[in-house]
Amino acid sequence: MNSILPVRFKTRVVNIGDVPLGGDYPIRVQSMTNTDTMDTIATVEQAIRMIQAGCEYVRIAVPGEKETENLRNINAELRKRGYKTPLIADVHFNPRLAEIAASIVEKVRINPGNYVDKRRSEGGGKRAEGGGRKAEDGYDGELEVIRERIAPLIKICKDHGTAIRIGTNHGSLSDRIMDRYGDTPLGMAESALEFARICESLDFRNLVLALKASNTRVMIQANRMLVERMQKEGMDYPIHLGVTEAGAGEDGRLKSAVGIGSLLADGIGDTIRVSITEDPEFEIPVAYGILQAADVRITKTEFISCPSCARTLFDIQSTLKIIKEKTGHLKGLKIAVMGCIVNGPGEMADAHYGYVGAGKGKVMLYKGRELVKRNIDEGVAVDELVELIRENGDWESINSEIAK
Repeated sequence: MNSILPVRFKTRVVNIGDVPLGGDYPIRVQSMTNTDTMDTIATVEQAIRMIQAGCEYVRIAVPGEKETENLRNINAELRKRGYKTPLIADVHFNPRLAEIAASIVEKVRINPGNYVDKRRSEGGGKRAEGGGRKAEDGYDGELEVIRERIAPLIKICKDHGTAIRIGTNHGSLSDRIMDRYGDTPLGMAESALEFARICESLDFRNLVLALKASNTRVMIQANRMLVERMQKEGMDYPIHLGVTEAGAGEDGRLKSAVGIGSLLADGIGDTIRVSITEDPEFEIPVAYGILQAADVRITKTEFISCPSCARTLFDIQSTLKIIKEKTGHLKGLKIAVMGCIVNGPGEMADAHYGYVGAGKGKVMLYKGRELVKRNIDEGVAVDELVELIRENGDWESINSEIAK
């Protein structure tokens, strides 16, 4: 049975190593190491734990030149151990490091806020940038400075087939953006878009865009605005979603689910990173859980169940537990366990199979919307459900890499 799905914003395909992003490809999951980048073995071993948890891109912070150069050793050690997962260099402060990283890894992340000198002269006028030349006073002059500063990186990326993520953070907008747009979602969107326009002027479109904030409402509004403006300008770049500094435990998971999940429900997003204050391998199951809850990438069995009420005449909690134990390996299958027929058949309309209470000690089984077994004794109903799934050829896992 087909689900009611959001219409996904159709983006171009950006090749990142052997794992393409965007288009009709699955929404990718990534995370970031938190080891000392100079500790090659520790970083590699953490990356492997991330990969084994399902991470499809591994991002590594490079705060200085020596860390950037050490990406060569990290890359070589991972490949030696048989892992081909693409690596991303996270360049946050020094744009020059992106030029070094671009010849080593498959993708570099740059921050637009670092490409113009924030220091202003006493008169509020000119900035000395771009290889000694002075930019003309004003916004357009600064765009030309940015173009000159980013051109060497674009050339290296073209030569090596390296992708770029333009990563705008709410907390690090440049002075020039703040002066023109303020600390707003519009400013975030424009910060990324002006860089995309510059890259296009240099005939480079191997781009991914990201607008992140720790405030979920700002993050959601900024990304919706980004898509709206991209559509008006004929752009179709893949979008990276994430809530920054989401926290730890339940708080971090809920905040990430609200921010990322809301946009996925709009059909926005091609890759996600859940940023929680825990070891990065623990971010991956949360990310896949959000994707599944948003019905955009199915990676496990989904169980739809009601909370029960006075109409429920069987122990739904223990029954659900038993059904999960027997059918939890059926990735991609939706199974509903409902307390009664009042709301059950309607609320489980999206399920492949349904187990519905029919009265004291009696159960009805559904295949999709169709009632196929009526008034079964509760004691054998779970086994009957299993047999029904087998009879219909669904006992093997459905494709778990659905790109909806």
